[in-house]
Amino acid sequence: MKYDVIVIGSGPGGYVAAIRAAQLGLKTAIIERYKALGGTCLNVGCIPSKALLDSSEHYHNAEKKFEKHGINLKNLEVNMPQMIKRKNEVVAQTVKGVEFLMNKNKIDVHHGHGSFLDKNTIQIAKDDGSNDKIEGDKIIIATGSKPITPAAFNYDKKRVITSTEALNIDEVPDRMVVIGGGVIGLELGSVFARLGTQVEVIEYMDRIIAGMDSDCSKELMRALKKLGVKFHLKHAVTTVENKGENVSVKYKKRDKDGEMEIVADYCLVAIGRRPYTDKLGLENVGIEKDDRGRIKVNDHLETNVPGIYAIGDVIIGAMLAHKAEEEGVFVAETIAGQKPHIDYNLIPGVVYTWPEVAAVGKTEEQLKEAGVPYKSGKFPFKALGRARASTDIEGMVKVLSHKETDEILGVHMVGPRTADMIAEAVALMEFRASAEDAARMSHAHPTYTEAFKEAALAATDDRALHI
Repeated sequence: MKYDVIVIGSGPGGYVAAIRAAQLGLKTAIIERYKALGGTCLNVGCIPSKALLDSSEHYHNAEKKFEKHGINLKNLEVNMPQMIKRKNEVVAQTVKGVEFLMNKNKIDVHHGHGSFLDKNTIQIAKDDGSNDKIEGDKIIIATGSKPITPAAFNYDKKRVITSTEALNIDEVPDRMVVIGGGVIGLELGSVFARLGTQVEVIEYMDRIIAGMDSDCSKELMRALKKLGVKFHLKHAVTTVENKGENVSVKYKKRDKDGEMEIVADYCLVAIGRRPYTDKLGLENVGIEKDDRGRIKVNDHLETNVPGIYAIGDVIIGAMLAHKAEEEGVFVAETIAGQKPHIDYNLIPGVVYTWPEVAAVGKTEEQLKEAGVPYKSGKFPFKALGRARASTDIEGMVKVLSHKETDEILGVHMVGPRTADMIAEAVALMEFRASAEDAARMSHAHPTYTEAFKEAALAATDDRALHI
């Protein structure tokens, strides 16, 4: 079979690239090594984790907040098997949605492990041992990433687990150690902390979510401590060992000798992810990778081999599903002869804990390092009527604008529904709006988005109205 475009990998980047290519009239095929479409995000990442985050937050609210709202409950308990069952149903429905989109757009789906034979020929190794070959004028690599699991951590998928296995724990553990204070570790750690697990986070850096604005780190850590999460910052894990009924995690201060030990039911390894290019046959076509295993691409996301592109987690940049989607559209439109554009500075980042963390643009630390003159405006959710009404008073919104032009340079939020609120900041920044532009926009009252307006007012000559 011959195609205009072949996409290897059916995660958000891959399936969106395939849909856009098909919309543009290109004969398109997509290859997925697993039986289910959707990649990590839909099957063992974004979607199932959010299902569990929502379920655990419902339980936490019922246990901790309902009485304050005048709702009294008796014999409250966690039904973990049902929680997992609902999560699986959400995943199944979402995967079916992707299958529907493939059929709707007349995209041929091939299941099996795809690898390059040459720059235009892909071999597909199927589960039954047979092999197919298909040819494509253009190839898009969208194979995603896998969790990083150092040998010293003895990852066994039983007691020493990654996010993949954590999504299927069918009983509430007494104690869990999370290695890594990044997005994945904190999201899943918060799921179990809400359900009653004693969660301890070991982080090598001096703060959690180290890539985000330091004020976000402080606000989120304060909220998670209230959940009972314990933090060991500036510590390094030396060894992890499955002891049968439990797991031993040995760690030490990063600049001192002397080991300490935590014994827990599970150890969740969440120290990052690596590009997944295993057995892809890149060497058969001479595709170059960098020192971190990422595929090298140019400004058009094309590899050093003409006609072969790469998107998402396998290339440089944030490992975000929506970043991969934007790149998928970008490459499809490039192949079709259009001239698309991506502003990587305006791709938002979100942590789906509660309170949520969301950010776009530059952090205060980045502006200081670059010597950019800026103004900062903050507004706490505890001063917001809507937040008090819903008892979601933790967190703040921070707006950074240029000191001379007032252009919004960065927006950082910790609070209720900030994952949705950040879109307003993205839209304004796309049109290079000023903090005063945001401050003069009418925001419905009472809403959480008023916190953004107030922070913009604070950045505009310290004009916040409600603090």
